Amino acid sequence: MLYYLFNYLHQHDFPGAGVFNYVTFRAAAAIILALIISVWFGNWFIKLLKRKKIVETQRDVATDPYNTKKVGVPTMGGVIIIAAILIPVLLVCKLHSIYTILMIVTTLILGILGFSDDYIKTFKHNKEGLKPKVKLGGQILLGLIVGLTLRFSPAVHINETVQLKIENNKEIVVKSPDVKSTRTTIPFVKNHNLNYADLFKWAGPKWMYNLAWVFFVLLTVFVVAAVSNGSNLNDGMDGMASGNSAIIGLTLVILAYISSNAVTASHFNLMYIPGSEELVVFMSAFVGSLIGFLWFNSYPAQIFMGDTGSLTIGGLIAVSAIIMHKELLLPLLCGVFLVEILSDLDVKRFVKTGKKHRIWKKGPVHDHFRTSYSDFKKAWPNSTVTFKGQGEGYNIVHHEVKITIRFWIITILLAAFTLITFKIR
Repeated sequence: MLYYLFNYLHQHDFPGAGVFNYVTFRAAAAIILALIISVWFGNWFIKLLKRKKIVETQRDVATDPYNTKKVGVPTMGGVIIIAAILIPVLLVCKLHSIYTILMIVTTLILGILGFSDDYIKTFKHNKEGLKPKVKLGGQILLGLIVGLTLRFSPAVHINETVQLKIENNKEIVVKSPDVKSTRTTIPFVKNHNLNYADLFKWAGPKWMYNLAWVFFVLLTVFVVAAVSNGSNLNDGMDGMASGNSAIIGLTLVILAYISSNAVTASHFNLMYIPGSEELVVFMSAFVGSLIGFLWFNSYPAQIFMGDTGSLTIGGLIAVSAIIMHKELLLPLLCGVFLVEILSDLDVKRFVKTGKKHRIWKKGPVHDHFRTSYSDFKKAWPNSTVTFKGQGEGYNIVHHEVKITIRFWIITILLAAFTLITFKIR
């Protein structure tokens, strides 16, 4: 809204109004506003939840295997994150941008889905929450909306190649034609591109691109579901998911800036995506909201984000990467989420099939590091595990603060490696 106001003032030569035309200014404004809103609104919201006794009721000393004693902590903190994202976005983003609309739709769909799950757990006292098939159905719906919009919206196009040339001592940007492209970015190769249509050359020129778009839409559905569930699984310790997601979000801000600027896109030999500068602003608000949420969510947590937050932030990470054609970078950038998913599947397979050996002591993987080997053997005396842990007798259990900070460090390393892969060809 402020963008349109200042744009109007700039057209009428109002001094200083043109500052809103700079994406860096709007991104800075978004991150500052989101941080302030999350801290201010978070403080009020926590007091409200405590006053209404809307607190964590599923944990107690008898049932919590880690004896964390986090009884009476408010949940549904994802409401803080969502509010701190949407308010700055509504103020400083171009609301007519198709990418802004897609990100807002993602926030609302997954926010409602997660809130429904938290509501059932908190008010209906059903610890199972929303049925898994309903969650998955919502994620599939969102994936279809995003994939089909990118396929059919006339507002979505990219320039597959961008080059800088010097003519008459002036730097000129030469762009390839605007196209609907099935190309995506991959690291370690010369042109950084993979065309999904190349996977379907066997179908002939007539069908290969149609099949490529079908593949892209299905991949979008898979990526949205996988990353949102990975974020959900990562939300198991104070500050874990919010810290990791803030680091990932900041990396996506950098990638969005590169993709939205023809000069930097040319420098890194990446696709130029007109209009994706709105992702810079949106993801800046995303990062600011998570940093502000850490004010209350760091150990010892004063509030939990719940599925309202974890599903939403995972979905936003996935959709922003898909819009930028960077979805194949997510297994590296979101490596922590990937290992959380694989470890959880490993343990579920172990329990379901009755096998005698598994890789992790407990899943998701962050719980592996706070489970001693002796406790594992007490629960599964006839079973073995690949990663036992360290220390005499393998009985050392790390405090969750140490685990959380180490996960942050790993995510920082993965984020840095994701960025430098563009210079490794």
